[in-house]
Amino acid sequence: MEQGSLQNVFDRTFAGMSQAREEFTPQLTAQEVGTITNVSTGIVKVSGLPGVGYDELVTFPGDVLGIAFNVDADEIGVVLLGEYWRLHAGDEVRRTGRVMDVAVGERLLGRVIDPLGRPLDGNGSVASSKRLPIERPAAPIMDRAPVTVPLQTGLKVIDALIPVGRGQRELILGDRQTGKTAIAIDTILNQRNQNVVCVYCAIGQRASSVAKTVASLRQKGAMEYSIIVVTEGNDPPGLAYIAPYAATSIAESFMEAGRDVLIVYDDLTHHARAYRELSLLLRRPPGREAFPGDIFYIHSRLLERATHLRKELGGGSLTALPIIETEAQDISAYIPTNLISITDGQIYLSPSLFELGVLPAVNVGKSVSRVGGKAQRAAYRAVAGDLKLAYAQFEELETFSRFGASLDENTRKVIEHGRRIRACLKQPEFTPVSVPAQITVLLALTAGLFDDVQLDQMTDAELGVRKAAADLPASLRDRLDSTQELSDEDRETMVQIARKALARFQTKPPPQEKT
Repeated sequence: MEQGSLQNVFDRTFAGMSQAREEFTPQLTAQEVGTITNVSTGIVKVSGLPGVGYDELVTFPGDVLGIAFNVDADEIGVVLLGEYWRLHAGDEVRRTGRVMDVAVGERLLGRVIDPLGRPLDGNGSVASSKRLPIERPAAPIMDRAPVTVPLQTGLKVIDALIPVGRGQRELILGDRQTGKTAIAIDTILNQRNQNVVCVYCAIGQRASSVAKTVASLRQKGAMEYSIIVVTEGNDPPGLAYIAPYAATSIAESFMEAGRDVLIVYDDLTHHARAYRELSLLLRRPPGREAFPGDIFYIHSRLLERATHLRKELGGGSLTALPIIETEAQDISAYIPTNLISITDGQIYLSPSLFELGVLPAVNVGKSVSRVGGKAQRAAYRAVAGDLKLAYAQFEELETFSRFGASLDENTRKVIEHGRRIRACLKQPEFTPVSVPAQITVLLALTAGLFDDVQLDQMTDAELGVRKAAADLPASLRDRLDSTQELSDEDRETMVQIARKALARFQTKPPPQEKT
């Protein structure tokens, strides 16, 4: 490049910079700046922000965020969303004028993020043009529609006896290590090709447990329709507190776009404990079990956001599966009873069944679905209508028979049939069963076809029936997946296929002696 042309480039550049400098007029804007007066674990006390509002986001040095929780006349209590050891008394605090929000949209699918929207999977930042507040009012009653479509979990014991509908809130509760998370993960895996977006919210979980869950979902191809929101056990309690609200806002964005969404809160016990910790540090008065008086409200305002919208509003749905940990099988404790009263039913997992190897360890007698039965497919109701009663009757008689009492023939038949029901309802982890296969097995069960099969062969026999269900006519499979009633002809076709599959497992009658 010639020297003259280069000089012209510099002249034009400096002329443009000079013009921009002359046109710039600085503006003064008033901004409230407060001061940290006290720093504690997960919270700080701040003075000098007279105009701050409840739940407003404030910023600290080092880009640490906080939420104004206690708004008093002289000072405010702020819940930190970052590490408190970076802050010191005397540091500046600035208002943002907005509430906490989170990025939402299609680009979050397949990502692992924290409640602030920061990526945890090493795949770069989350690019989204839309953000929603984490705290939003639940849909009004007149915007809601009845729950009419089932959400298939792929687990026979749940789909048949404790059905879940799209837009329902079904609580999963039980002691530690009884398979609560496994039920939720199996449900997510079963939504493949069902056009259901899944959001898994891990609240205060061990990093190793979350990593195992992510690996399982990725291995089974479920991450393409899933979003995972994570707070680990060593994260500040403020992050654990906002995690389920942030995850719900992400799920609501899909629901309002007309999609069906499933959200899992794993688990709300950690959420309640994080809120109790924050409340006690902020000197809020403790109540029962040291929980603050509004612990019921923080969970009810969260779960009320799960619903099924009217067709005029897109017809989307948000199904919630909150998980709660009980202690020593005490479902009458404070937090479990709160959530049982908020939700539309519960799935109770029994440690005694888990120890016996009955997996999933669902206690059918203590589990109930108050809404899903209306959404259950007609074919399920036809084949599983009396199953829950027969199973509950068997459990009572089995307990009675342990005392060594002599039993009549009818009672023995009930017990033997019940043992085969329990064997059929067993299911390994990560093996969801399709609707036609489930209905075929349940029909064979209610028809008594398994009664002549030895108990040690029940696993193979049930698997044989499931494989035989793949031979059902395509038209029949379509009817089973629809709302149509099960006709006598369809029932006979399925019974014949199941009988043929079970022929090699049937106990042969003893040969008669020749006279």
